[in-house]
Amino acid sequence: MSDFQRIATNHLKFRLYLITRLPSAFFAGLRITHFDAGACAVTVPYKWFTRNPFRSTYFACLAMAAEMSTGILVMNQLFNRKPPVSMLVVRLEANYHKKATGRTRFRCADGPAIQSAVEAAITTGEGQTVRACATGTNSNGDLVAEFYITWSFKVKSK
Repeated sequence: MSDFQRIATNHLKFRLYLITRLPSAFFAGLRITHFDAGACAVTVPYKWFTRNPFRSTYFACLAMAAEMSTGILVMNQLFNRKPPVSMLVVRLEANYHKKATGRTRFRCADGPAIQSAVEAAITTGEGQTVRACATGTNSNGDLVAEFYITWSFKVKSK
């Protein structure tokens, strides 16, 4: 287990990170339910803070959980990296399949592709992108939404 994985899977440290750096994710109730080098799963509940007037989870809250499931994998690759590498979301695509009326779980299994893109950015010195997929399912396992988040990586200049 990497140092970053130990921090991210520590409930208290993760909650402190959210309240100080991503307060909307804290108040939305995002939780990491699975995390290893290859995959990450994040849940978002259906509650007062995350709902829309149509009695479903607001699309932006779904996007936040989807992005976090990919972003945790990215941060795992960049944590204490020498040389330092910058990360940036450059594209977001979404497909909605079903109304999100309960807890939605987003899973991304693109850890190896993210690692390859980061390594290529360091090796070549050129900016690299990777398109990560996060699929959201409800408690019945039905597909709710698919998000495709394109991340850009570039070695930071001194």
